[in-house]
Amino acid sequence: VQLQASGGGLVQAGGSLRLSCVASGRTFSRYAMGWFRQAPGKEREFVSAISWNGGSTYLRDSVKGRFTISRDNAKNTVYLQMNSLKPEDTAIYYCAAVDTEYRSVVITHSDAYDYWGQGTLVTVSS
Repeated sequence: VQLQASGGGLVQAGGSLRLSCVASGRTFSRYAMGWFRQAPGKEREFVSAISWNGGSTYLRDSVKGRFTISRDNAKNTVYLQMNSLKPEDTAIYYCAAVDTEYRSVVITHSDAYDYWGQGTLVTVSS
């Protein structure tokens, strides 16, 4: 499966962005999806994940209450709505996919993902 992330940009602190990740090539609905980010000079970290049908989601603590993950299987797309952005959210954001064969699980470990998008840069100014 090929993943194409978009929606990044420059925003002031307190602003919002919505990232999108469009998948192609395989049956998107059987895949659990995740968002990860990597800030300059730091390791990649988990941000959010969603099960194949959207029934289960998970967010890292630092973004709970601000970010929301969702998906539209009819459009082969997963979204990350980011509100109340902070400078520490600045990073390249990557979407990832793993075939969970329709099991309703969320995956938080990057090593478990098989497919990755190219990343989209989010810059939050103070």
